[in-house]
Amino acid sequence: MKAKKIIRTIVILMILASNIACDQVSKNIIRQKIEYNEQINLIGKYMTLTKVENTGAFLSLGYSLPQPFKVLLLTILPLLVLGLAIILLLTKNNVSFPIIFGICCIVGGGIGNIFDRLLYGSVTDFLHMDFVLFKTGIFNMADVSVMIGTFILLAEFYFKRTHLTLKY
Repeated sequence: MKAKKIIRTIVILMILASNIACDQVSKNIIRQKIEYNEQINLIGKYMTLTKVENTGAFLSLGYSLPQPFKVLLLTILPLLVLGLAIILLLTKNNVSFPIIFGICCIVGGGIGNIFDRLLYGSVTDFLHMDFVLFKTGIFNMADVSVMIGTFILLAEFYFKRTHLTLKY
């Protein structure tokens, strides 16, 4: 039983580390190789690389908040929530793998963006999609990770009618 828990913990940490590494490596490449607001077409004009710094949250929400509120809402509170999610991941043994994977994606993406915020004061965003009827803001791999994790959780909860109980 103890070996199973160790393997489970290692898998969780590897998924988290993979998410964070993918995000940080991609951002470092963008920081080194692309100029601000430069546009590089990946798939015609449908998918482009464009380096920008985001001092707000998703789609720059909150960028104009006073600095103390920004630190509280975009760094301290998310760190607390991510810490609780990690504790949940490591202590709850009756959670299905899709839920573990989804939470790991969300936490890994969150850590990637908070790391940027703490180190650089902003988050580097660089991907933009414009498929005429479907257009995004500029985002990064941490955002992709968070969205994938969210979709996995929603699908798991909807299709499996899974209920995550938090009994202690």
